[in-house]
Amino acid sequence: MDLQDELNKAEGFKNLELLAKQVVEGFIAGMHKSPFHGFSAEFAEHKIYNRGESTRHIDWKLFAKTDKLYTKRYDDETNLRCHIILDNSSSMHYPKMEDFSIKSLNKIGFSVLATASLMQILKRQRDAVGLSIYSDAYDYYAPEKGSERHHQMLLNHLSEAVISKPLNKVTETYKYLHEIAEKIHRRSMIFLFTDMFQTAEDGVKLFEALRHLKYNKHEVILFHVFDKEKEQQFDFDNNPKRFIDVETGEYINLYADTIKENYMKSVKDYFEALRLKCMQYKIKYVEADINTDFNSILTTYMVERQKFG
Repeated sequence: MDLQDELNKAEGFKNLELLAKQVVEGFIAGMHKSPFHGFSAEFAEHKIYNRGESTRHIDWKLFAKTDKLYTKRYDDETNLRCHIILDNSSSMHYPKMEDFSIKSLNKIGFSVLATASLMQILKRQRDAVGLSIYSDAYDYYAPEKGSERHHQMLLNHLSEAVISKPLNKVTETYKYLHEIAEKIHRRSMIFLFTDMFQTAEDGVKLFEALRHLKYNKHEVILFHVFDKEKEQQFDFDNNPKRFIDVETGEYINLYADTIKENYMKSVKDYFEALRLKCMQYKIKYVEADINTDFNSILTTYMVERQKFG
């Protein structure tokens, strides 16, 4: 398989970094309407000079243009360590699609673009980012770094995740969260992108793993990625259909209307239980509907970033 040829088939992700920049720039442009008015300076590669600080790193050229004092920020001045965890099991590749654009994404495409956008913000702030990708195996791990080479390497692995076609890859989130928790030694902000579909184990083991991360003093933000129209509202026409579990291969033939009411109630109860569990363990829970924009993801980052200390 020629990886570049496969990437070119994914229309929206021919240049993942450019697309992430567009997401971030659109978000920043709208920040003047939000509670973060004036916070956009955080996205620059400079920080405002405070009286009493050393004048050694003042950017005098910028001072000449703006009449304001800013100091340069360097790669070793990392204020935040962030680790992003991506579920790449078969269910994350729903709905099935070949071409991606910012307005046409499945769960893995949405998660990858959201991850790349967070990385773009972290890069601008000179913060360190690491990445873990898992399915039925721990597919990829990179520790937190802030270099441009590291950033490009992560983008490449994200692009590969989007075009991969994992067949019957079950989710073992709890297992790999324990492994990740053992790898991250310094306190970090951790983002987890997953659809929360578990096949082999119940939710108890998953929350034990999340508590493992919390025990190590990390801040944990869970982005629950789903297709609201299909997976929550069960919006299918009432023709006979075969519904297949992409992780196990099991299937059932039925008319959508015969189970829609019970299905929606079960999903609503499940989502509410997730919310309550996260609240109990002080884990930030965010619903991430793939049919909406990325503002909820980036706004959550901004809020948590301000609280992180």
